Amino acid sequence: MDAERRAQWLRGVLDLAVLALLARGESYGYELSQALKASGLGTVQGGTLYPVLLRLQRAGLVNAHWREGASGPARKYYRISAAGSEALRAAATDWTAFAGSVGAILREVPKP
Repeated sequence: MDAERRAQWLRGVLDLAVLALLARGESYGYELSQALKASGLGTVQGGTLYPVLLRLQRAGLVNAHWREGASGPARKYYRISAAGSEALRAAATDWTAFAGSVGAILREVPKP
């Protein structure tokens, strides 16, 4: 896949993907980055991920707290808030409809 195209698509859905991962349970930045990669979205650098987490936190969609590490520095853990869960449900419905519409258009692309 073209890296620039993937990056553009990711910018449009990263907030939604992060909220969905946090709906599974609280997590910290590196762990979220690894989960995004394991989900097939590729490597998401901290310089991309942490501004998303801060934006979600400022919007009240995510709560954060520091926790001491057992074998290292403290980590900032993130948890989806009630408002974040509500926003995620609405956005997931919208995304499914949008992706379905794009998929319908792409299915009509002539095959070589």
